[in-house]
Amino acid sequence: MTESIKPGNAVENREVPDTGRRNLLKLTGVGVAAIGVASFFSSSNAKAQNMTQEWDKVFPQSENVDHEKVTFKNRYGITLSGDLYLPKDRAHNRLPAIVVSGPFGAVKEQSSGLYAQTMAERGFVTLAFDPSYTGESGGEPRNVASPDTSTEDFMAGVDYLGLHNSVDRERIGVIGICGWGGMALSAVAVDKRVKAVVASTMYDMTRVMSKGYNDSVTLEQRTQTLEQLSRQRWEDAANGSPAYQPPYNELKGGEAQFLVDYHDYYMTPRGYHKRAVNSGNAWTQTTPLPFMNLPILTYIAEISPRPVLFIHGENAHSRYFSETAYAAAREPKELMIIPGASHVDLYDQMDKIPFDKLTSFFNQHLAA
Repeated sequence: MTESIKPGNAVENREVPDTGRRNLLKLTGVGVAAIGVASFFSSSNAKAQNMTQEWDKVFPQSENVDHEKVTFKNRYGITLSGDLYLPKDRAHNRLPAIVVSGPFGAVKEQSSGLYAQTMAERGFVTLAFDPSYTGESGGEPRNVASPDTSTEDFMAGVDYLGLHNSVDRERIGVIGICGWGGMALSAVAVDKRVKAVVASTMYDMTRVMSKGYNDSVTLEQRTQTLEQLSRQRWEDAANGSPAYQPPYNELKGGEAQFLVDYHDYYMTPRGYHKRAVNSGNAWTQTTPLPFMNLPILTYIAEISPRPVLFIHGENAHSRYFSETAYAAAREPKELMIIPGASHVDLYDQMDKIPFDKLTSFFNQHLAA
């Protein structure tokens, strides 16, 4: 049995969300719930939120890595907040670098930061960042997303690393986790500066929002969802602010195993973080709209001749996303299936995440 985080349950001095707002989100129609649990924060402008300086990650800090909080702007002028990790023994060398983000609705203090710090221990300069409108990054309203902005955020990370004096700008790679695996592939198809990309336990967010899990949504269900979301725009416009979805990962019993797995990561001491969209908070109700008509992997074949590595768990409910994307990609490509692993195992389980493979992949393809 896992320990859920409840009000009054102190976990590493982190704040706890109000459980009065945590209900199960119904998996109906297009499955608005498919985009994940979410968060409701106060409004802000395009500037970054007040960034914490203390170590507030869900993983321990490495003694072999230098860490600093950084900010940088994307093409839309939104200030993004990131954690920069640098190998301590870098001297004055210009090193290969990796931009990391994900999962969809997570923050850099969770899985992406773990990936970034671990790869920095292995000799890479790495940048884990909060996407626009979430975490410590800027943008308003809070907790909204679009595939275009998310793709741009990755490219803005490449901008930042390419100007850093510890980075060889001709040796930059990308890692996208979960929903940001699809965003990573979309970004790299466009951004020819990136030399190699990894999608770990990936989701195609446009596919799951528009078609539901396993493409099960009917045209009638899709139309009904779009009717509801379209009319919600009038409500939001009249109110001058967006309405938010009810979060869905407080378990009531009888949920699908993947929802139990998400809860086990985001709502227990294992991975809970107060700023995470997925840790008992909420997206705007209309967040799915831009995902409904924009298949982000249309041009995945154009990543070639640069290499792409897909990593997925054998038992992951989302495995079909990587298998479909792998089939559509061109060589050089590789699909690595981790025996016995679930979707969420690849968020943080050090014995399941194939860091040796990630290291050899980037050492080979980001070689000087």
